[in-house]
Amino acid sequence: MFTPHKIKSIRALNDHVLVADMNFGARQTSSGIHLLGDDMRTAGIRPRWAEVYAVGPDQQDIRVGQWVLVAHGRWTRGVNIEDDNGEVTIRRIDPNDVLLISDEAPSADDTLSDAILKDKADRW
Repeated sequence: MFTPHKIKSIRALNDHVLVADMNFGARQTSSGIHLLGDDMRTAGIRPRWAEVYAVGPDQQDIRVGQWVLVAHGRWTRGVNIEDDNGEVTIRRIDPNDVLLISDEAPSADDTLSDAILKDKADRW
């Protein structure tokens, strides 16, 4: 495990957006169904909420402190940093793949898909 980089401040460039608090663990729906965590292949493929940590000077739509719902896989690997508020993992997201913006933290992460996986033989 890597130790976090200790920094005083960080800023995003151009229209880039840096986020923190992206959850990749398992979750449970309000009806009690247990959903698997992200295995980087099929389980857990879904959009994710994240809190905006920093934005570049050219970014017009998103502000620090807002919450964004990002399309699956449209973020970089995390970098652990330690700032004045403690340890946090930050990621750069693609601002073109932000699905929703909220000024409030999402109450529950129960974004579900109604997609059904079919066998290849059944697709035609």
